[in-house]
Amino acid sequence: MEEIHKPVLLSEVVASLDPKKDETYLDLTAGYAGHASEILAVTQNYKGATLVDRDENAIQYLTKNLPGEVSLIHDDFYNATQSLIECGKTFDMILADFGVSSPQLDNSERGFSFLKSGPLDMRMDPSQKLSAFDIVNKWHPRELEDIFMKYGEESAGLAKKHAREIVEGRPWNDTLELANAIAFGKHVSKSKGNRWFGKHPATQVFQAIRIAVNDELGIIKRTLPNLPKLLNPGGRVAIITFHSLEDRLVKQYFKDNSTLGEESEFELITKSPIVAEKLELVINPRARSAKLRVARKRN
Repeated sequence: MEEIHKPVLLSEVVASLDPKKDETYLDLTAGYAGHASEILAVTQNYKGATLVDRDENAIQYLTKNLPGEVSLIHDDFYNATQSLIECGKTFDMILADFGVSSPQLDNSERGFSFLKSGPLDMRMDPSQKLSAFDIVNKWHPRELEDIFMKYGEESAGLAKKHAREIVEGRPWNDTLELANAIAFGKHVSKSKGNRWFGKHPATQVFQAIRIAVNDELGIIKRTLPNLPKLLNPGGRVAIITFHSLEDRLVKQYFKDNSTLGEESEFELITKSPIVAEKLELVINPRARSAKLRVARKRN
């Protein structure tokens, strides 16, 4: 299978889930099957595998490149878990990788990147109505400030400054122009070659807009309680997060669930999150913020 997305923490995920032949597998954010292909190579149980993604491009790729016995679901992972629970499905392994995939970032037409010119989109599911264009051009300044503080973890002062810059510069159509305005002021030209040191100044704002567009944290919150219902006794669940807001939700859920005494559904396999080794960071810099947490359902 052609690799168009380099999965993060691949060896760590495989080692933590510890797949065995004939075991069943649910991938809630399958993307381009970077993790799934390695898991399925061990289990050889294609009929017992279900792969989920809300991106139609990923579903088309999976349809073309995976055996027909694999079940594919085009939906967000909360809706998918709800449907699977209603059908009485359970699995030996579950994986959720909450990051944006490389093809989404690299394709400027998807509007995720602040380094390339593209439309203000950021929808993981292109069929949904709300896009980054709507938020940037239509939302009240206070709403913008709120998401910049809540989802971008910006200070109140910076959030207000960014919101003012955006409102005063409306309408916005291009990702790079918006990013440059956030970084350097609204009158900056794309051709001036401005530079910054360290993290791009628009990183947190773009993260906040993307989270708001896709309701990322809300979907995670609603999905986590569904996981034990989908696991067989002894089943393992692995979750990869990419920023502190996601990781905090996962960490707290596992902690709360695993400390209920006899009522606990999970026992933690990882007491602390697993992060990428130096070698992986050289090969795949996007792994630098990835954290892996793993738990096992009690028998």
